[in-house]
Amino acid sequence: MAGHDLAPHELRVVVAVEDARSFSGAAAALGLTQSAVSHSVRGTEKKIGAVLFERGRGGAVPTPAGERAVAHARRVLRLLETLAAEARGAAAGGRDAVTGPLRVAAFRSAALHLLPAALAGLRARHPGVEPEVRVVRELGRGTAGEVADGRADLGIATLGTTSPVPPGLVGDVLVEEPYAFVHPAGHPDPRSLPLVDWAENCTSYTRDWWARQDWLPRATTRTEDDGAVLALVSAGHAMAVMPALSLTGAPPSVTVTGLGPGRPTRSVGYVTTPELAATHVVRALIRELRAVAAEAAVSNSRKPEYL
Repeated sequence: MAGHDLAPHELRVVVAVEDARSFSGAAAALGLTQSAVSHSVRGTEKKIGAVLFERGRGGAVPTPAGERAVAHARRVLRLLETLAAEARGAAAGGRDAVTGPLRVAAFRSAALHLLPAALAGLRARHPGVEPEVRVVRELGRGTAGEVADGRADLGIATLGTTSPVPPGLVGDVLVEEPYAFVHPAGHPDPRSLPLVDWAENCTSYTRDWWARQDWLPRATTRTEDDGAVLALVSAGHAMAVMPALSLTGAPPSVTVTGLGPGRPTRSVGYVTTPELAATHVVRALIRELRAVAAEAAVSNSRKPEYL
């Protein structure tokens, strides 16, 4: 019924409450009174038929229904923004004009070595695009979770072998990264060094491969990210097993040795929502990502040390 439809301002209120985890914080962010925010949330809960937030001394904590509602609210609000941006772009430059904000979530090595060239190509062809990039650790729900929750339009993600794209999202693999053995250049016995690792490094498939390698010891050093791993190896303190994207621009003090035909690989791809996949701006970024990934694949094929 029309009387039960939610208005955009009601969606903005529930998103603001979830962001601030308090009614007072949401009121301050929106320029409203706390009573106005409370009234709006109560009205939204009545229309939906579910309690969205647990109120208490600790603030406003979303219930399971609230988490789902807020994710949908973010995605609906983003579609409304896209509607306006694409309509303005079409009016200014034709049906395929690409303009407006574009929110991207990427894990560190993708943000450093895959995304910049894609965004440069996108901006060169479509100067009206306004990219916003967030670096997200690829742990738990990772970048795909940012997309599912409406915080990003597209995520560059590591995709598993058994379920390549999370349920409710769409996407595809951009590049298959081979792993390689990384050790200090010139070291007389690199396998005697401690093995260093980081939490985002491997999928379960790669871990299974890892467990079958008698020559690989248990990792005794762990760092925050692949940059720290490479720094330790470069300084002569450790060896590591790393994917190609993390080895882009590796210094001469590091030697990269192939792991043979049975080497593990890591699938890097993109994920987005079904509704945003049809928008001009997301489609344009995917084209650029595919072009950059294709160039990277050709470049790696010419480097025997990665094979």
